[in-house]
Amino acid sequence: MSHEQHANPRQNVTFDSASESGHAHGYLRVPASGNGPGVIVVQEWWGLTDQVAGVVDRFASEGFVALAPDLYGGRTTHDAEEAQRFLAELPPERAARDLAGAVTYLLARPETTSATVGAVGFCMGGAFVLTLAAQQGERIGAAVPWYGIPGPTTDFSGLRAAVLGHFGEEDASVPLDAVRETERRVREQSGAEVDFRTYPAPHAFYNDERANHRPESAELAWARTTAFLREHLR
Repeated sequence: MSHEQHANPRQNVTFDSASESGHAHGYLRVPASGNGPGVIVVQEWWGLTDQVAGVVDRFASEGFVALAPDLYGGRTTHDAEEAQRFLAELPPERAARDLAGAVTYLLARPETTSATVGAVGFCMGGAFVLTLAAQQGERIGAAVPWYGIPGPTTDFSGLRAAVLGHFGEEDASVPLDAVRETERRVREQSGAEVDFRTYPAPHAFYNDERANHRPESAELAWARTTAFLREHLR
């Protein structure tokens, strides 16, 4: 499938990518202070929605220069069947190229004060965060997957980031046995600091647009995330 570009009012930056078009788009916010550590925010399978943009805005309010790459080329949905199709049409290698381009772009922004960037992702994006950290090595200083893990054959040997993960104990789609096995493999293959936390919550408990939203777990995980990013991004 061609990487067709659709209008998305949330897109406000364009950056170089190794994808077919040679560029990708995203949503960037700079904190009121004018600068701060850089954080890549990787979308759920719904696309670059208002909810994802709200996460970027919230990171900016916490003092981070935050960028959400638009991996679907402008498309968004609130329908699970359509989201599944969008995900199926997204070659992992193209997503990796767009995300790598976003890392390069964010590190080059004059507002970014950190020598590495953080990567934070939700659901599909959580899996992409760990893959991105393994591919980008020293350029990712902190990786925070929320209720998403990559496939069992993923090679984590190149990962150099500190890792903090957030997972729901009631998540039927991401079993805790698989979460613990991924945590073990990341630690053993990379030697990185890895801390996977669990919460009394279902899948997608941070997303306040979904029925699974659990405010108490969401806010605890958010506080842990921002403290972790501040600690590891210099």
